[in-house]
Amino acid sequence: MKSTATTVKDYLASLPEDRRAAVEAVRKVILANLDKDYEERMLWGVAAYVVPQRVFPPGHHTDPKKPLMMCGFSSQKNDMVVYLMNVFGGGGGLGGDQALREWFDGAWVKAGKKMGMCVEGAGGCCVRFRRLEDIALDVIGEAVRRTPAKVYVERYVRGLGERKGATTAKKAATKKVGKKKVAEKKAKR
Repeated sequence: MKSTATTVKDYLASLPEDRRAAVEAVRKVILANLDKDYEERMLWGVAAYVVPQRVFPPGHHTDPKKPLMMCGFSSQKNDMVVYLMNVFGGGGGLGGDQALREWFDGAWVKAGKKMGMCVEGAGGCCVRFRRLEDIALDVIGEAVRRTPAKVYVERYVRGLGERKGATTAKKAATKKVGKKKVAEKKAKR
């Protein structure tokens, strides 16, 4: 459920006690491991930890007025979610890191936790859980600690370049195929 709260404090106050306790534990771990260049705020209806425009002026590529989100959490209808774009790349490879992902997967399994994740599509950065005991807080904290804001921005910018390059290559290939088909049609006449 997307919250309309304007502050994380208000967001937490709006949650049922059991959910509030769980997400407050996640928040505490994130804050304890967060680089000084990140800020906590509400973004897209979730509690978010972002690279603010004072650090990365261009902001998010889909909405430059918004800062770049690295991680966050929320309480949904059926579960709670920790968003880790730094690990999973937000479903599109932006800001994610393959080595961090491999470490995360191994550490999660070593902690004895089941991977309750959504790693496809728009929700490609979600670790879903129903009880606090279902997640490895220390692994989440370490993943946050391993991602200073400047490193995250570098990965994000590189991912945008790769995505742009792939889009440009795809357009060029489509153009070539289109021209070839037109030429073939003309040749048949």
